[in-house]
Amino acid sequence: MEAERPPLPPFATPEDAARKVRMAEDAWNTRDPERVSLAYTPDSRWRNRTDFVQGREAIVAFLTRKWARELEYRLIKELWDFRENRIAVRFAYEWHDHGGSWFRSYGNELWEFDARGLMRRRVASINDMPIREDERLYHWPQGRRPDDHPGLSDLGL
Repeated sequence: MEAERPPLPPFATPEDAARKVRMAEDAWNTRDPERVSLAYTPDSRWRNRTDFVQGREAIVAFLTRKWARELEYRLIKELWDFRENRIAVRFAYEWHDHGGSWFRSYGNELWEFDARGLMRRRVASINDMPIREDERLYHWPQGRRPDDHPGLSDLGL
């Protein structure tokens, strides 16, 4: 049996749900597909844009391809709402391609967790907007977003 990943559902407070969201943001900002995959059930199901992914091995392969294409990836997630074992999140991330073109990708995710706090379902809708390099808002060093860096609402996103 796999270890629990608190906070566990049912999510009782906005602080618990927001902590779960920040933990996901922190993991994704590592850009380590293996580490990220451990937050999901072994048979987790995803819809990411038009990709349908199932299982940790497929998640690792998907994220490996993603971060080979989306360079200098930096992500901010924000809690939208929650109830019982579900969390709704909005997010935006910045990245550039191999040609040096920058993008800000905006999206929403719907998450469903099992009793151990592992995500068993993730549905993501994402749109990419080209930006100039001087329009970037995320300038922290690669990795975890600093605690004092503004969130999405603070940035007007």
